[in-house]
Amino acid sequence: MRSPWFNKPFAILGPRPPISCLLLCFVCVLGLIAILGSTSSSVFDSVTPIPLPDVYSSYRRLKEQAAVDYLELRTISLGAGRQTELELCGREKENYVPCYNVSANLFAGFKDGEEFDRHCEISRQRERCLVRPPKDYKIPLRWPAGRDAIWSANVKITKDQFLSSGSLTKRLMLVEENQFAFHSEDGLVFDGLKDYSRQVAEMIGLGSDSEFLQAGVQSVLDIGCGFGIFGAHLVSLKLMPICIAAYEATGSQVQLALERGLPAMIGNFISRQLPYPPLSFDMVHCAQCGIVWDEKDGMLLIEVDRVLKPGGYFVLTSPASNPHGSSSNTKKRSTLTPTEEFSENICWNLIAQQDETFIWQKTVDVHCYKSRKHGALPLCNDVHNTPYYQPLMSCISGTTSNRWIPIQNRSSGPHLSSAELVGVQPEDFFEDSQVWRSALRNYWSLLSPIIFSDHPKRPGDEDPTPPYNMVRNVMDMNAQYGGLNAAMLEEKKLVWVMNVVPVRAPNTLPLILDRGFAGVMHDWCEPFPTYPRTYDMLHANGLLSHLSSERCAMMDLFLEMDRILRPEGWVIFSDKLGAIEMARALAMQIHWEARVIDLDNGSDQRLLVCQKPFMKK
Repeated sequence: MRSPWFNKPFAILGPRPPISCLLLCFVCVLGLIAILGSTSSSVFDSVTPIPLPDVYSSYRRLKEQAAVDYLELRTISLGAGRQTELELCGREKENYVPCYNVSANLFAGFKDGEEFDRHCEISRQRERCLVRPPKDYKIPLRWPAGRDAIWSANVKITKDQFLSSGSLTKRLMLVEENQFAFHSEDGLVFDGLKDYSRQVAEMIGLGSDSEFLQAGVQSVLDIGCGFGIFGAHLVSLKLMPICIAAYEATGSQVQLALERGLPAMIGNFISRQLPYPPLSFDMVHCAQCGIVWDEKDGMLLIEVDRVLKPGGYFVLTSPASNPHGSSSNTKKRSTLTPTEEFSENICWNLIAQQDETFIWQKTVDVHCYKSRKHGALPLCNDVHNTPYYQPLMSCISGTTSNRWIPIQNRSSGPHLSSAELVGVQPEDFFEDSQVWRSALRNYWSLLSPIIFSDHPKRPGDEDPTPPYNMVRNVMDMNAQYGGLNAAMLEEKKLVWVMNVVPVRAPNTLPLILDRGFAGVMHDWCEPFPTYPRTYDMLHANGLLSHLSSERCAMMDLFLEMDRILRPEGWVIFSDKLGAIEMARALAMQIHWEARVIDLDNGSDQRLLVCQKPFMKK
């Protein structure tokens, strides 16, 4: 007997249809579903599934499903999901450095040494692929162990090349089975390095090299720095050395120095200015750096003068210019030849000469240039000079700058006086410092391994403190005042920062360098002058929004970041939501693990924290 609820539909719709009709309708519905399903699949088959991001509030691991769904829908609507993941480059590009291609430069007509210089305009189109690590690559040892021992497979220099590089170098390092082991600071030092450093200090009137900071020497441009031995010693004295050396296809000085955790970048004294403003360094050091200083009518020395601060020192140690058995007068004359003619023109004073080392000091008196003889080098018009690989100039720079302050009168350390905050409101500067103190604490918490583990934290658990030496070098890609660098120093992190100022951003690089930090000007539409796998962490605050109107493709920027980032290295983006959405999609294409962080402060700002995997193929 039928139940009353079963009879009601037929009272409304009429008599019950035959069973055959019901079966026919059922089959039709199944067919319609199959047709719609196939159509739907054809639409979405081309969409590569993208893992959902984890979104944290207040830097805690709490998922917000609404935000996750929103980001996923926005990613699909922007079409980013249709992009395929990029593949690894061939083995021949393991140590690939863009913009340095001698054969292409020669074909383009560059000569007289300019073919060895940086020419990004020659090879703007390049294959979009990920530069792979060498076959036997290993994660570098943490600082300070990594300063004294590096994995030989990580750098492009063989044991034979090392052993054939001369007796000086052989005393510099010890070769083990799979490592290059450097002398420890506590042990014996090759060829009296400590004696050499003390000698330089005494030549400028100090009791020992521990007094460099008291004499105003904080930053040192070390030209042709070998394998970073002198730079490592300066770091132990709490100075900031920056090694620059020409691009080398094998046996690179810059690559090896960076592998040791020392500040370095590719830089040439050939035909163009270095990407530093006038009055940048307290000391310029050249020990057997291979530069013929009297070339180009002294323009190379004028470039040294441009980057040297008032009262700064040029230290030249050149045994090659002193043949064995020659008299001391002959030695002095042969070494001084390239500088004697210019010392009066550029207002340098030879303050000391001992054995093979000569030291000149740049004048602190800006009126010196007005009292020079008739026909002396002219003064540059620095008003609109942006020193981004501009041609070398035969004029004196920096004499009209309000940064003309002798190094002996400058503040020591990152805390500048109001008079030294040129072009910056003091309240803006100090507010920026406070912001980065807070941000650094959050960053360090985010990088804790437990936050990125596969197991969610229990409510109430506190973040463990990450290792104090978990990263050694950081590139701040949009550094502004260097606030992140200063915060790391205050927190006593064993980190040095390469502070990069984009060429079209407000030029705060002079202020960064005056704080004693490492810094450089760079156009992020071009590759950065360094070797692959040379940075532990990249930080980009507002960079993506800044570059949104530029001519460069964002994918090229991400590929460049991947090239210079070490495997298992970190990237932190801080930007507006739209820029973070785009960055997350691009990060997934290059295999980065990416997580979006909601700051939970009601703003449009988000963080994107990424980690580069160690890909072995």
